[in-house]
Amino acid sequence: MTIVTQRPFRYAGVDAMLDDARSRLDRIDVETAYREALSGALLVDIRPAAQRAEEGEVHPAVGSLVIERNVLEWRLDPRSDARLPEASYDTRVLVLCQEGYTSSLAADALRSLGLDATDVVGGFKAWREAHLPVACREA
Repeated sequence: MTIVTQRPFRYAGVDAMLDDARSRLDRIDVETAYREALSGALLVDIRPAAQRAEEGEVHPAVGSLVIERNVLEWRLDPRSDARLPEASYDTRVLVLCQEGYTSSLAADALRSLGLDATDVVGGFKAWREAHLPVACREA
């Protein structure tokens, strides 16, 4: 019996990896993300707690959910024992990071699990600059 091993695919740098991930996404702007979140899409902020504390957060009235990047797939995979109640193949997931880079890779990973996911161009920075609802931590 011959065992065939494949060498893992390698990108020519992180920019190529990002381009590949984005080729599978229909990315949306912050205004569209805001409207979709108000209409039932799941807006997921994947930024770490320290970054959210420093930069602010999407206002709770929008209904966003914080799931840090390191546990995202486990929390949103409907087959995972660690899934959240919101995890569903029927829910559109909008991933938000600080500037829209990490969110592209995260949304692509969620799509690989069979979820309807995309990310928000420009991330929270663009959200804040568009004067969309933000909550800031009190000093």
